[in-house]
Amino acid sequence: MARTMTRRPVVKIDLDGSGEPRRRPDDLAAEEPLEIRVRKQPLAVTMRTPGHDIDLAMGFLLTEGIIGTAGDVVTAQLCAGTDTPNTYNVVDIALGAEVPPPVTDPSRNFYTTSSCGVCGKASIDAVRVRSRFSVADDPLSVPARTLSLLPERLRAAQRTFARTGGLHAAGLFTADGELVVLREDVGRHNAVDKVIGWALREGRLPLTGHILLVSGRASFELTQKAWMAGLPLLAAVSAPSTLAAELADEAGMTLVGFLRGPSMNVYTATHRVTV
Repeated sequence: MARTMTRRPVVKIDLDGSGEPRRRPDDLAAEEPLEIRVRKQPLAVTMRTPGHDIDLAMGFLLTEGIIGTAGDVVTAQLCAGTDTPNTYNVVDIALGAEVPPPVTDPSRNFYTTSSCGVCGKASIDAVRVRSRFSVADDPLSVPARTLSLLPERLRAAQRTFARTGGLHAAGLFTADGELVVLREDVGRHNAVDKVIGWALREGRLPLTGHILLVSGRASFELTQKAWMAGLPLLAAVSAPSTLAAELADEAGMTLVGFLRGPSMNVYTATHRVTV
């Protein structure tokens, strides 16, 4: 069973209450390393919340341009690793014989923290990956009123966040605002990779006509991942970065930020959001 949470005792202090410290249990979001191996060779280590690890690994390989389809993967399995007791913090992926091996020079030695999905890459060229999907001509059109409802639907489905208050979320929605799949993780980039990995295994790529909503900010890396999955619209409850807006503009992707209730900013490809 995935170790999404752990409980430990804390001393609770409430200065607006009695002010008397009291001991109580508290739920913490789990954060553990996951090593991704390709053909039994270590490729990446990411700090993540355990759960949906196969989806995370496959989404990572797709968004990094290492694979293009689910058919590029022969097997993907959790391995025991070296921990005692077993933590199953290793995913080993076997690629088809015709799939080029991942580049392993220093610019592609991946170590990602829960807050950064591109740490360890040595150059701008190594960060940027071109998508095999075009989103510029995607006919998606979404009423602003529909978009305004999505953050609350995302929040209502975040079960682990409700217990811990310590996880990011990524949710895939239809143009009508129906939640298709949601994933939580301590790393915002991991949550997105878990969603995209699920869609890859389900044969849903490219994600034409869909919306990706993330619970934090819209960074360059999340915009790139959305483009790699063929998503025409990325929305975030917080701010986008300059590089995120530039990349979305280049891709013809709609980028929405500060999506909070009835208010939102549409930064690129504004024609897809109607009033």
